[in-house]
Amino acid sequence: MQKIAEFKKVSFEQFEAMWLKNFPDTKDVKAVYDSIKLPQRATAGSAGYDFYAPADVTFEQGKSVLVPTGIRAKIADGWVLCIFPRSGLGFKHRIGLDNTVGIIDADYYNSSNEGHIMIKMSCDAHDEGHSVTVTAGDGFAQGIFLPFGVTEDDSADGVRDGGFGSTTK
Repeated sequence: MQKIAEFKKVSFEQFEAMWLKNFPDTKDVKAVYDSIKLPQRATAGSAGYDFYAPADVTFEQGKSVLVPTGIRAKIADGWVLCIFPRSGLGFKHRIGLDNTVGIIDADYYNSSNEGHIMIKMSCDAHDEGHSVTVTAGDGFAQGIFLPFGVTEDDSADGVRDGGFGSTTK
């Protein structure tokens, strides 16, 4: 296998700011940060790296939740990290990413937010009041590294600073 990336944690300051913005009732953000697990593959044949919930996260029917993972990815040029929901959450609870597939470009790593990977998911279950809680440390999304190419006449020279549409601002 070709080694093309490395997962790291963002700084505590970056994580704390984003975590409290999305989970303001958290009593001990440092404990949440300290428990963050770097993404891992479950088996030697797995393509996906499991992203683990930093704390218990509940997905309720008809609502979105933005989960700051505390993770960043240093990715080699010519590769992209694609984020998908874990299959079981999709099949059993109709939980999916709000943008269908998350795209983490190699240059996102150097953004002012430290390339903090944040995953926004919604529960689209049909039964009223449906919810599911992903327990701290359990996988809720997966990332797959894919190679990509550019056109012969490509002339992109922009510089990224941020995510969620930052390249078109």
